[in-house]
Formats: sequence, structure tokens, C-alpha cells
Amino acid sequence: MTLDTVATKLGIGHNAVQEMIGSLGYQKICARWVPRLLTEDHKVQRKAITSEMLWRYRDEGDDFLLSIVTGEESWFHHFDPESMEWHCLDSLTKNKTKTMPSAKKIMGTVFWDAEGCILIEFLEPGKTINAARYVQTLLKFQCALRDKCSGRKVILQHDNAQPHTALSTLEKIENMGGKFFLTPRSPALAPSDYRVFGFVKNQMRSQHYETNEALQTAVCQCLQVAGTEFYCKGIFKLQNGGKNVYRETDIM
Repeated sequence: MTLDTVATKLGIGHNAVQEMIGSLGYQKICARWVPRLLTEDHKVQRKAITSEMLWRYRDEGDDFLLSIVTGEESWFHHFDPESMEWHCLDSLTKNKTKTMPSAKKIMGTVFWDAEGCILIEFLEPGKTINAARYVQTLLKFQCALRDKCSGRKVILQHDNAQPHTALSTLEKIENMGGKFFLTPRSPALAPSDYRVFGFVKNQMRSQHYETNEALQTAVCQCLQVAGTEFYCKGIFKLQNGGKNVYRETDIM
């Protein structure tokens, strides 16, 4: 719960709430922040898709998991500390000074499967990812996929963000000979969110990168050193009904 939420509920000012919390002996320490929760519709969709995919796994076994390719975007900051949370002064948790992520950041898109990273692309400064820009990324992904596993039929998974579900994106996928595997947006759904991006950002946390090029190099190095076993475990968590849910798609 944020200070603004408390202030709104009590009908008092933000500064007054902050002073009260301070007088009670609480201070900010590092903690993780969960950006999104599932809606009721997402939960229903998640259950339906999970059931569907469990049946497919029972029929095809590990071959089904090995055919999955997942892709997602994330921001990478030039400096990325832990986020903050209020705790009592006598808490056993080690206290740290309050810091914020740097304003400088780059957007990276990563496609990977059980064998490793297939494509990583960084967005140009000042640009945003819309449907047209995402189609360009898909073209590069298609070429990279052909170079890595020519002739192999794969399943492409990502979330239901607007660029992923736009008409032009769906038309591009259809021209590639397949469909998408869409999931509700949530940190618990996409393998990239709970597996790859978390690993990369933990490796880079508290490090300062002066340029975009230095930051891009660091991200690529983290993705390379992770190793095949790391990526394989991220995909094979699905066999235990892991954190992911999928809708079927066949590409190329």
C-alpha cells in the first residue's frame, strides 16, 4: 500500500501520512514490486488455456515443450536498484538507502526456446513498440529462427499486449504459416518475465552503465552466460503446470 493510498483513505495530506509513519518507527528498505495482478477474466482464461495445454502435453510429451519459442519486451535501466518498502526499524531485514532506477533506459525484445536465445533486439532511442515496429521484429525473428532450426515446426508464445494482437501482427503471423499463443498480461505468465528478465536484471543490479552500447553488451552477455540448461528448465517448468499458460499456435 502506497502513502498516497493511505492519504486518500484517511482524507489527509501525503506529507502528514509520511510524518506519521516515520513517527511510528518505520523506514524504507529494499523489496520486490509486482506490477500487475490477474483480473477475474484473466483467471478464467488462464484456467481454460492451462487445461488445453496439459492435454496437449500428455499427448505429445517433451516434444511439445521443445517446440515452444517465447518472446517478450522489457526495459533495461542504466542503473537499476531494488524498489522500496516500509519496514519497522527493528526488522531483521538489512536496511539499505533509498535509490531510484535511472531515467536512462533501453527497451529490449528477446525470443528464446529450450536451447537458448534466438534473437535479441533493442529499440532505437525515442521510439516505441507499436504494431508496425513489432512486425519488423517478427521479420528478424523469422530469419533468426530459420538459421537456427530450419524446417522445424515451432509454437510462438507471448502476452496479449496491443502490438502482439494488432491486425497487422496477426496478418504477418498468418503469412508465416501460423498463429499466436496469447496469454493474459501478468508477471506469472510469461517465461521471459519470471525466468530470463529476472535473471538478467539481478546480474546487472547496482551496476552503472554509461552508454546504451555498454548496457546492450551487458544484457547480451548475461543472456549468453545463462547456458542451455537455464533456458531448458524455464520451458520445462510447464510440465508441472508451472507459472505459464498458453494458447496453441503453430509457426512455420
